[in-house]
Amino acid sequence: MNDQEKELTEKLQKQYEKRMSDPKNMYDYNRRHNYPIIEEQLDLLFHDMSAGKGDKTGEWYKAVNKVKTDNPKPE
Repeated sequence: MNDQEKELTEKLQKQYEKRMSDPKNMYDYNRRHNYPIIEEQLDLLFHDMSAGKGDKTGEWYKAVNKVKTDNPKPE
């Protein structure tokens, strides 16, 4: 890694650390990284719809609600 690349890497690391020190950004990061992958969400939705559970009793809703509950949006 040359000096210019090192400087850019350090700059990006500092920007990342600053963003992650803000609770709003941390909640967003945690939510994005804890939701099931889209393929899994679509499969959950398919099975819920097939079982007539397109409401709050379905597994998709439960999975998404858990992430939202575990990572509440800051005020």
